[in-house]
Amino acid sequence: MFTGIIESTGQVAEVLATGTNQSYWISSPISHELKIDQSVSHDGVCLTVEAIDGQRHKVTAIQETLQKSNLSHWNKGHQVNLERCMPMNGRLDGHIVQGHVDATATCVSVNDLEGSREFRFRFPASFASLVIEKGSASINGISLTIFNVTRDEFSVAIIPYTLEHTNIKDVAPGSVVNIEFDMVGKYITRYLSLQQA
Repeated sequence: MFTGIIESTGQVAEVLATGTNQSYWISSPISHELKIDQSVSHDGVCLTVEAIDGQRHKVTAIQETLQKSNLSHWNKGHQVNLERCMPMNGRLDGHIVQGHVDATATCVSVNDLEGSREFRFRFPASFASLVIEKGSASINGISLTIFNVTRDEFSVAIIPYTLEHTNIKDVAPGSVVNIEFDMVGKYITRYLSLQQA
């Protein structure tokens, strides 16, 4: 389980294709502290550390993950948001994030508000029941509050600290990001759909 509070950023150093899978070597300040078989959130996608080589670690995404996330767009040099699992005695500063990306969203606009930056995203309308005003969503692994919600769009406002310490500063109109909707909302939606069946 993650909180959506980004710990560090890394950079894709190498991309390797094996069958339908893609493996990535990630260079980061925390790579040498990781352990093999550890779960780490990469842009909101929970991936298992397979190998460590100094300041780099290797992870692999299977076809299912590649289809539901933006990992197939990653190239050498791509900046990646990283978060290790929350320790059981840690604080939940963001919201409950599983690292199981639901879909991708596309940035439709970015506005500089002289102190913050507002991003607007379009997401698949099939997830509309999971998006509520002032609710939470994980964008590239970042826990964010959403507002100005429509059937298939919402906005988020980013403070300067988050801009400086995550890869959301690189998001521009047309950028594709990973999105994980709030887990509690998913359980409620599932429960209600079964009651109507």
